[in-house]
Amino acid sequence: MSTERLDQLTQETASGKRLSATDALFLAENAPLALLGSLAHRMRLRLRPEPIVTYVVDRNINSTNICSCGCRFCAFFKTPGQKGGYVLSREELGTKIEETLALGGRQILLQGGHNPDMGVEYYESLLRFIRERYPEIHVHGFSPPEIVYFAGLAKLTVGQVIARLKDAGLASIPGGGAEILSDRVRSLVAKAKCSTGEWLGVMREAHKQGLRTTATMMFGHVETWEERIGHLTALRDLQDETKGFTAFIPWGFQPDNTALGGKKCSPQEYLRVLAVARLVLDNFGNLQASWVTMGADIAQASLYFGANDFGSTMIEENVVAAAGTRFCMDEPGVRQSITDAGFTPKRRAMDYSLRESA
Repeated sequence: MSTERLDQLTQETASGKRLSATDALFLAENAPLALLGSLAHRMRLRLRPEPIVTYVVDRNINSTNICSCGCRFCAFFKTPGQKGGYVLSREELGTKIEETLALGGRQILLQGGHNPDMGVEYYESLLRFIRERYPEIHVHGFSPPEIVYFAGLAKLTVGQVIARLKDAGLASIPGGGAEILSDRVRSLVAKAKCSTGEWLGVMREAHKQGLRTTATMMFGHVETWEERIGHLTALRDLQDETKGFTAFIPWGFQPDNTALGGKKCSPQEYLRVLAVARLVLDNFGNLQASWVTMGADIAQASLYFGANDFGSTMIEENVVAAAGTRFCMDEPGVRQSITDAGFTPKRRAMDYSLRESA
């Protein structure tokens, strides 16, 4: 390792110079963790100088667990016809939304995978049901792989599918299904899912149609550091173009009960990835900590490694739980964790506008 190069990059990064992919890779592989954290926190304070950490009260609702995708990292899905598969009824969905409203939530994250019996028409009807019955609910739903899948089933373009879902009540799109934006990695862990180009294309089209979205990265399985950096720079390039992403959300792979297997992401690796992401994504206003996968203590540490958001209270979460990770926190717990870390908690909406807290 070149000490001179590390010193130079440290000075340039601290001054706000944009990192190239090559320089980001050098820092990721060579910089001490404490140094990365210091640089990332400095950037966080440049972008979000106020001592506030935001969070959202919402619920992850999986309309079905039946999925033909067969991702090797997923412990939640059931194949079509497999025992244990389900599709939520309107009554069950309504109960979940009413419970969310009672807890102060005004948003649901709605996803359903690749169920061949549930295409764009099904979800248009579902969205209209939610809009008519619960008009105060913001539906943050359908990751890019789902939208590409709906388009294929209906022989429509991605743009047509997004327009129809938006017209039916879709308010924003989550960044799920990104995993690692490398077709080599995707062929190994999720070969039936959309390609890197298709994932980015859905987000570009959503932004064009006025929908805000988030971006994610699931790391710690078969990818290299070069591929992680490639993922981040692809997001940065699209954000330069559209300015449609509200936040970036990275989390470590949870291997239990999955076909892929492997080791859980260590706290040190998680914080290193988080800090590098904050340094590369200089055009993203918000970076989210993942207490759901790492626990409250590491999430608190994340607030000094570039994160300014504590994510969701997760009234319900099924996918990570299926992989054996079951950290739980209600809204008072989230607020206390943020306060104990030295920040002021503020409830927010998907677009990061602040909401009155309980």
